[in-house]
Amino acid sequence: MVAVERVESLAKSGIVSIPKEYIRPKEELESINDVFLEEKKEDGPQVPTIDLQNIESDDPKIRESCIEELKKASLDWGVMHLINHGIPLDLMERVKKAGEEFFSLPVEEKEKYANDQATGKIQGYGSKLANNACGQLEWEDYFFHLAYPEGKRDLSLWPKTPRDYIEATSEYAKCLRLLATKVFKALSISLGLEPDRLEKEVGGLEELLLQMKINYYPKCPQPELALGVEAHTDVSALTFILHNMVPGLQLFYEGKWVIAKCVPDSIVMHIGDTLEILSNGKFKSILHRGLVNKEKVRVSWAVFCEPPKDKIVLKPLPEMVSAECPAKFPPRTFAQHIEHKLFGNEQEELVSEKKD
Repeated sequence: MVAVERVESLAKSGIVSIPKEYIRPKEELESINDVFLEEKKEDGPQVPTIDLQNIESDDPKIRESCIEELKKASLDWGVMHLINHGIPLDLMERVKKAGEEFFSLPVEEKEKYANDQATGKIQGYGSKLANNACGQLEWEDYFFHLAYPEGKRDLSLWPKTPRDYIEATSEYAKCLRLLATKVFKALSISLGLEPDRLEKEVGGLEELLLQMKINYYPKCPQPELALGVEAHTDVSALTFILHNMVPGLQLFYEGKWVIAKCVPDSIVMHIGDTLEILSNGKFKSILHRGLVNKEKVRVSWAVFCEPPKDKIVLKPLPEMVSAECPAKFPPRTFAQHIEHKLFGNEQEELVSEKKD
């Protein structure tokens, strides 16, 4: 296995300028600004905050109003801060503490968990290799593993240190799985479908996979030249994100990059490509990226809810297609969709499309 230089090691080496492989193209650099100044801005569009307190209320009017808010955010933004989401706050803190403790281990300790993308071993500790859209590197290290269903996990790949990592992450994945069901149900109802329809379409309880990716963005000496994660849309059905309250997530909304403010005790939720396809483009899978900074390490915990790779053909639901609104997406398995995004120049099309 070829040794990969970790971004953390690079950041701690005392460099004052970043290697050229991390410098973004000129056209991107024009839009990369100071993340802390961006977060302070009060004007302009703001990522919506959705209160899920009443998503299963017995009062139909109150429940419908909550579902309507969720629908509006999904149609307009495709990303939102969820509050009163039902996940215990102390459990969220345990998950964050365990992840931060793992990343505070020496790099050589973390290397014991290194993945090896060349041999298809994608779970484990890693850094982005230069196979992305423009052959460039991103300012992040990460840890990736399947978190749910329990029968499909391989705990031998999970961090043994700290001791609470496996227990906290397992419990959190179970809670997120229940939250995903609530969201799928509300979104199905909002489209006029049977409540269990969207969840069935993405694999149901047995087949929907929850993939955990802890993103670790070290301090960067030249944050105005780099990105933690380049612009992309998520391939998932839904993505749930925790973070350590350091801003960095940016959304491409109405032709401009908008920073997501840090909302205490919230979970950020993205609508992914899978739901955009099933809804025939009604729900938005928004283009987003990650900024870095020179003052604070940023950590985020993203859980991607994904359909099985080959068992399901994703295409717009018949109820979402009409003569006035023909199907916008060809039928593809999830694996084919990923392949198409990686090798079909779709990202470039997406950026220009979403800028029009």
